[in-house]
Amino acid sequence: MKTPKRIQPLIEDGLVDEVLRQLMSGKEATVYMVRCGTEIRCAKVYKEASQRSFKQAVQYQEGRKVRNSRRARAMEKGSKFGRSQQEEVWQNAEVDALYRLAKAGVRVPEPFGCFDGVLLMELITDDDSQVAPRLNDVSMSAEQAIEDHDIIMRDIVRMLCSGIIHGDLSEFNVLVDEYGPVIIDLPQAVDAAANNNAQRMLSRDVNNMTTYYGQYAPELLETQYAKEIWALYEAGDLHPDSTLTGLFEESPDATDIDTVLREIQTALIEEEERQERIRESLEPD
Repeated sequence: MKTPKRIQPLIEDGLVDEVLRQLMSGKEATVYMVRCGTEIRCAKVYKEASQRSFKQAVQYQEGRKVRNSRRARAMEKGSKFGRSQQEEVWQNAEVDALYRLAKAGVRVPEPFGCFDGVLLMELITDDDSQVAPRLNDVSMSAEQAIEDHDIIMRDIVRMLCSGIIHGDLSEFNVLVDEYGPVIIDLPQAVDAAANNNAQRMLSRDVNNMTTYYGQYAPELLETQYAKEIWALYEAGDLHPDSTLTGLFEESPDATDIDTVLREIQTALIEEEERQERIRESLEPD
């Protein structure tokens, strides 16, 4: 196929030998299958800010640290230089998260570097060496759903112990290879300690996954993993190998009207975003 303009510099630098085909086009990037020597990999080409449809990006970026004070000031002012630096931070967030999470034992694609807005990473394949399907396109038994849900909960805990919350985790951002689920799409990864929306985003990630697996194993719908995980995290008792039960007992005076209203509003926003992801998944690449 014709080489996309953004990948051409990587070919000239010898990082990519050939673009084989487009895999998908989403709200923040277009992903291609590429050949790098004898290896077949992915090249994720990030879209410019003006072309992205990812909503409420500011709340995801809250708490991200920029070491260079000049860059930080420019980003705050919104100058042309500042906007370009903001884009660089947005793009590097994913590769940084992938390196950290792989080191923590989370099942994510192996990254090979980000070059001028193009992320090179491992191509996840199934047991037939074909591109692995998204979780949304996979059916399973109740037993398999419970097993894979446990894997995802473990990975969410490992992510949180590494200081990261995915922020947009759903059946559309998980691939399934022969060993189980693999988490993808992390440019919006949230700093758990510095972002005021961290608890809400963690709860959304956990509940999205529980709802999906719960259609195959309805008993999962009665669990309270999000509240259990966050309570352990806040108490400083969450560890990568913490034993989870899915049980959580609310304090008698923990609920108030404002909390209920916020939860209702959050649920409405999440459902709107979920419907948008479904619409995007049905669009041709």
